[in-house]
Amino acid sequence: NFYLKGRDIMSKINIMSLGGLNENGKNLYLVSVNNKILIFDCGMKYAPEKMYGIDYVIPDFTYLVEHKKDIVGVFISHPHRENMGALTDLVKAIPDINVYASAYTSEIIKYECMEDKVEIKNLHIIKAHRKIDFNSDFSVFPFSVTHSSPETLGYSVNTKDGAIIYMADFVIDPTMSGNYDMDLGKLAYIGKQGVLCLMAESVFAEKKGHTSPNHKLESFFKKVVDKVEGRIIFTVLPLHIYTIQEIFNSLKGKNRKVVIMGKELHSIVSICVKNKYLDIEEDMIGNLTNLKDDNSVILISNDRETPYSNINRIINGHDKFISLLKTDTICFAEPSYDAYEKLLVKIMNELAIKGVNIIPIPKGKSVRHHASSEDLMMLIKLFNPKYYMPIKGEYRYQVENGNLAYKVGIPKENILLKENGDIVTFEDGKLVDNFDKIFVDDILIDGNFAEDVGELVLKDRELLSNNGLVVISSTLSKKDKSIVIEPEVMTRGFIYAKDNMNIISEIKRIALEVIKDNTFSNKYADYVKIRNDLREKVGDYLYKETQCKPVILTVIQEL
Repeated sequence: NFYLKGRDIMSKINIMSLGGLNENGKNLYLVSVNNKILIFDCGMKYAPEKMYGIDYVIPDFTYLVEHKKDIVGVFISHPHRENMGALTDLVKAIPDINVYASAYTSEIIKYECMEDKVEIKNLHIIKAHRKIDFNSDFSVFPFSVTHSSPETLGYSVNTKDGAIIYMADFVIDPTMSGNYDMDLGKLAYIGKQGVLCLMAESVFAEKKGHTSPNHKLESFFKKVVDKVEGRIIFTVLPLHIYTIQEIFNSLKGKNRKVVIMGKELHSIVSICVKNKYLDIEEDMIGNLTNLKDDNSVILISNDRETPYSNINRIINGHDKFISLLKTDTICFAEPSYDAYEKLLVKIMNELAIKGVNIIPIPKGKSVRHHASSEDLMMLIKLFNPKYYMPIKGEYRYQVENGNLAYKVGIPKENILLKENGDIVTFEDGKLVDNFDKIFVDDILIDGNFAEDVGELVLKDRELLSNNGLVVISSTLSKKDKSIVIEPEVMTRGFIYAKDNMNIISEIKRIALEVIKDNTFSNKYADYVKIRNDLREKVGDYLYKETQCKPVILTVIQEL
């Protein structure tokens, strides 16, 4: 009774994405079966450097809020930021939403909701390979997947027209067991029942061969520990539990104390030890008093900040507890990101200047457990879908993922290359290409400010960073509108005032003229026109003199 059969009414299935296509992160996919919406993952992405001051980006939930009565729930594959980083924001927007996740992922959800002061009312802990029935139209079958996070789940939405498979990030590695096991027999069984559409990740689609065993780093970490005599600082991601376990395994019997820095990393390690997702000997864990030990090992991570922010703070001397020594060794055990390649090179250069030993992950190895080309082709053969939809990753990776599907027999017209907002529609098991779209947008998050920063604010920040700021201030008499304090000019990030007194004097002259021209009969001053004329006339003058367009701020007050 795996699939639902015997219904005569027409079935309509829509697949769409609010985030995750043609980008790294911000994964949020929707599967609608006869107008009932299932949400798969709810992630964030780190902001690129050109987004001045923005820490991370989440999807716009407008569509979900407008259709909240039709939402069955959100099904989380695993708690990495790219897949779950926006969940608390979604719960704020739709407080009664049902959330389905494995026991481990549920523990992380509860922790993050507590940190963000969000009440989660309907959290459902589910187990792999136990079907969840909803109505006569569909059921959901979660299955175990091998990834760097314990109890990662993929999902099969079972309909009368076949299954829609949402595949989590994965690697195929039969040696992974326990909380990291993936039952390939179960996947083949789902495939035998009939798969209408398979959605699978594209991040490593360009990589040849299998990811395994290049995702395993314990032997590399052991070599680092054996070779290095002084302090070792590992940069890690707090939710890459498999990598953290490998680091602790490499330290067994080495008589080194491990100091875990950062509230989030410490909390997640504690949760994992308590629930037996991490196997750590108690006497290995040190505290702040061990930070300066010659043979200590320090784990650092970024608390929902842009990549490498923590190590950057340490380099710049802004960390309260850690100061770098020439005898230190830093091992980057966190993923590298294309968008932050320049920053990583800069960090490594500054570390070299300080005389710190740097050990990067060897070429060909990766802490990221994503499917390479052979993994993806094997997955497609196991599920044998009628249609294939590459997801997760930049568009060129989606294209390469589609090429892999073509190699193993999926017809080109059945390979669905889409962007965020595009709607894929199936009616009675057949693709109906209506070229429909839904509204999608990005919400920009700055620090703890939970509201969208917006494009206008971002534009102002870009202008300030490129051209600087000019502030023009003056004070008028409240009684007769005469000038009490003549115009003053202050610049920031534009020109050095002392070396450009002629420009400053001309700005003052223009300001004085504008104020006088808009003050009438010693009774009335048109402050709106003063501000607008100042911006226009001073702006024109400065562009003519400097070819720059600084932000011009006017402060006209009465006394």
